[in-house]
Amino acid sequence: MSNTKTWFVTGASKGLGLSLVKRLLQQGYQVAATSRSIADLTKAVGEDADGFLPLAVNLTDESSVKQAVDAAIKHFGRIDVVVNNAGYGMAGSLEELTDKEARENFDINVFGSLNIIRNVMPHLRAQHSGHIFNVSSIGGFTGNFPGFGIYCATKFAVHGFSESLAAEVKSFGVNVSIVSPGYFRTSFLSASSLSVPKNEIAEYKEVRAVQTAHQNEINGNQAGDPDKAADVMIAAAEAKNPPLHLFLGQDAYNFAYQKMEAVKQDLEDWKTLITSTNFEEAEPATQFH
Repeated sequence: MSNTKTWFVTGASKGLGLSLVKRLLQQGYQVAATSRSIADLTKAVGEDADGFLPLAVNLTDESSVKQAVDAAIKHFGRIDVVVNNAGYGMAGSLEELTDKEARENFDINVFGSLNIIRNVMPHLRAQHSGHIFNVSSIGGFTGNFPGFGIYCATKFAVHGFSESLAAEVKSFGVNVSIVSPGYFRTSFLSASSLSVPKNEIAEYKEVRAVQTAHQNEINGNQAGDPDKAADVMIAAAEAKNPPLHLFLGQDAYNFAYQKMEAVKQDLEDWKTLITSTNFEEAEPATQFH
């Protein structure tokens, strides 16, 4: 079986990225996939997989990103679907996390994706087609997760620039989907993917409790099946009218509605004051006869 589209997937050596790459190859797609370590990537996917091009990429180095995009196009002739999946979690309160820790999370989760977009868009524009999936998180739609403020901020950024990107590239025939997963049973909450603050502050008891729960109770017990998430993304890529907002998981669905209801409640509770801020219109001049 052979499918015509060529996919370019970042962060493909584990987690949702790895499930997606394996699913795509099983279904006959051509896949260029990236990771920091090409050895980890080939080991995870399998060196002899047909239609598979493993690439070692440093997402924070734009020249490295450009080389990978160029290599994929040289090898397959084109790129049709781009998945900005690479990223990592960051736990810790805003007060605890250093400027360096926060910026490093933004460098990968936000600026790494922007580096990819900047280098693939000339090709997608030229062929007047394509689809970009930017993997955000339910934490990029609702930030009500104490101890995950910086991570949520990176994913809110992904959500925001993706909505703008969708409007910018629509006339070129390019689709954009924001993928917002809930909890999926991947290695995301393991030590290799979840960074914790170097300088913890003991007073943040709620943050420590949430952090511990994610590292211990939640890790390995997530309800979401990453293979099924991959299937949904593939279906979206093949859809005639793909969604801009693609939430994944019953929990993400529920969290999204909770956020929307909370916003609606604030709007209605404060409607009178919210809508009272325009300049007063001058009374029309009276006509004297």
